[in-house]
Amino acid sequence: MAFQILLNVFIAFVWMFLSNSFTAATFIIGYILGLVMLFMLRRFFRTRFYLDKVWAVVKLILLFIKELIVSNIAVLRVILRPKMNIRPAIFELDTQLKEDWEITLLSMLITLTPGTVVINVSEDRTKLYVHTLDLDDVDDAVDSIRNSFEKAILEVSR
Repeated sequence: MAFQILLNVFIAFVWMFLSNSFTAATFIIGYILGLVMLFMLRRFFRTRFYLDKVWAVVKLILLFIKELIVSNIAVLRVILRPKMNIRPAIFELDTQLKEDWEITLLSMLITLTPGTVVINVSEDRTKLYVHTLDLDDVDDAVDSIRNSFEKAILEVSR
């Protein structure tokens, strides 16, 4: 991925020199032309096209923002209820993530979402133990995390 980005920037600079115009607009045009060239030549690279990974990162950030807003509203509902009928729970989340940075990112995303905290990671790094403020169904919570954050992290990393 880094090679493709550097190659794209190099193509943009070459375009600037060939156009004999050293402005930001010329660089952007060269960068877009480089993107088109790299997209057409993507089958010759060992890794996938780098814009796919960039798009996956953007989707992960947007997913986190959406989950952050939804969970803030849910926690606000719990707080503003006249009677606190909360059901705190700790559940085990089996993960498919293998790399340390993937597990750390998943833990951080879960912890940064209000109402949930990752309290422990198993020794073999296959399970996360999550504390939640209000839990109706464990399977729904596990499926929600697995189908949102974990799926998005896998899309970014693989």
